[in-house]
Amino acid sequence: MISKKTKYAIKALMVLGRNYGKEPMQIVKIAEEEGIPKKFLEQILLEMRNAGILYSKKGAGGGYSLNKAPEDIFLSQVMRLIDGPIALLPCVSLNFYRSCDECTEEHACGIRDTFVDVRNAMLQILNDTSIASLINKEKELGFSLDN
Repeated sequence: MISKKTKYAIKALMVLGRNYGKEPMQIVKIAEEEGIPKKFLEQILLEMRNAGILYSKKGAGGGYSLNKAPEDIFLSQVMRLIDGPIALLPCVSLNFYRSCDECTEEHACGIRDTFVDVRNAMLQILNDTSIASLINKEKELGFSLDN
């Protein structure tokens, strides 16, 4: 499962993606729109700003905005930033590899071999899914802010 923090990060990016090209949005507005605790959202947005995904502006008219187009922000990037490894087992992780404590012959492990396939399939989807594609998917599904 993805963490609540990652889910909130994606939701915030979608709000900012729908607002792309407009004035920066204040944290309070994003938090209210998505039902995210403000203090928690502040931490998440700061983390994404430090990673270069977001831009922040202080003062009157300040807030957060996307630092790149919604088409150029992918779920794999966000998930790795917020939660670290995407792989379900440490021995199959591309960026956070660790051998499993109980494994004696990694190359002959059926569990590992299967979860490499799972990782590859999952990464394909996450690498191909941008914030823009999530916003478009919601439009296709009939999502409305009035719901």
